Amino acid sequence: MNRLLQYAAGIIFSFCLMIVLLFTSVEAAVYWMPGYFEKEYAKYNVTKSVSMTMEDLLDVTGEMMSYLRGKRDNLHVETTMGGVQREFFNAREIAHMEDVRGLFLGALSIRRGCLMVMALCLILLLLLKTSFQKTFPKAVCAGTGIFFFLTAVIASIISTDFTRYFILFHHIFFKNDLWMLDPSTDMLINIVPEGFFRDTVFLIGFIYLFSILLVFAACFFLIRKGNKKHLSTLG
Repeated sequence: MNRLLQYAAGIIFSFCLMIVLLFTSVEAAVYWMPGYFEKEYAKYNVTKSVSMTMEDLLDVTGEMMSYLRGKRDNLHVETTMGGVQREFFNAREIAHMEDVRGLFLGALSIRRGCLMVMALCLILLLLLKTSFQKTFPKAVCAGTGIFFFLTAVIASIISTDFTRYFILFHHIFFKNDLWMLDPSTDMLINIVPEGFFRDTVFLIGFIYLFSILLVFAACFFLIRKGNKKHLSTLG
């Protein structure tokens, strides 16, 4: 019975861990990578598209990213465009970004929930007085493999037609058409073109894959250590 509980706790732990790592990979890509936005803006010549200096554009971006994390109450951001002082975001863009913020903050809440479940799994194992070097690492490794396989299948499907699935994503997660912006009137679509989203998705995927490899490495290390300990006791 204890072994069954260990496997169950390990699978649940691993699934929650994969969700935590996924959302953390998104956060790392857009918040923790120094100079990422500047590099992407230069790559797609965004400053020319919006008639702004790189410094002003990065200031607007910083305010937008603070808003998404709930560290700014509104998205009324004054800046200079084409030598004219004006608000960067119009009413439609602000309404859309309210929806985006809801998704982002919701993801952070889910991540906190997953961390709590992971902690409960560990507490359960401690109460069972089980060894972390036996069944648990194997269960975590198996759960991670299953989740990674499913994620890889989804990623391979998306890679066949990024534009199609990018649009499908918006239809699924947004209940309105505010995300359908006009480049001639809506500056948001000009500073984050599709190429920017494609690059960011690939960056998130790379960070996520690296994180998963670290999980596998840790599991294999614990499994190997547990096997050696078991053999030593037999000897």
